[in-house]
Amino acid sequence: MRLFWSSRSPYVRKVMIVAHEIGLADGITCIPTVVSTTETDLDLVACNPLGQIPSLVLDDGTVIYDSAVICEYLDGLHSGRRLFPPIGLARLDALRRQALGDGLMDALVRRFAEHKRQQAPRHSDYIEAYRRKVRRGLDVLDAEAPPWMALPFDIGHVAIGCALSYADFRFGGDNWRDGRPRLSAWYRDFANRASAKATELTTGTEAQPNSPRA
Repeated sequence: MRLFWSSRSPYVRKVMIVAHEIGLADGITCIPTVVSTTETDLDLVACNPLGQIPSLVLDDGTVIYDSAVICEYLDGLHSGRRLFPPIGLARLDALRRQALGDGLMDALVRRFAEHKRQQAPRHSDYIEAYRRKVRRGLDVLDAEAPPWMALPFDIGHVAIGCALSYADFRFGGDNWRDGRPRLSAWYRDFANRASAKATELTTGTEAQPNSPRA
């Protein structure tokens, strides 16, 4: 399998954490890909008309996107414990937490894109709106602890961890840990997982900042 990839995309990292957790990372060839608001890799567009990463190309040429769909596809390729619970309330809860984590990533990526926008004026009201979304989401995650934190590791944990790591990566000065001790403690454990250590975000040269949404 081939994955259109960037070292600075939280959505790509989400896919790669899943791949490492289920033992399939060695079966994925990562294709460094430029994706920005104004520039897109033509090979990517030929596979995904939205020009977004991650996009996964299977051996038979089938293309799968976006991160949530790719993660669920990969989770169906192994015989171990699933990161996507198969049925019932456990599945709904994991999917809800995935949606919250993905939504936090969306807000953070859009805030960063607005912050980096070259054309004047930058929309400070948009930036503040994205900040508020993230603050509310993080407050809910801390308030809902510890039940979700004690559950077996699933796709919701993956998405939340990727969102928190991207907050550190782009907006470390926000100090999101302040006033959220339970979420901060959980994230320390997440960051120490082998899958998280193997997929840390970096400011490499292979891609420009990601455009919303991947």
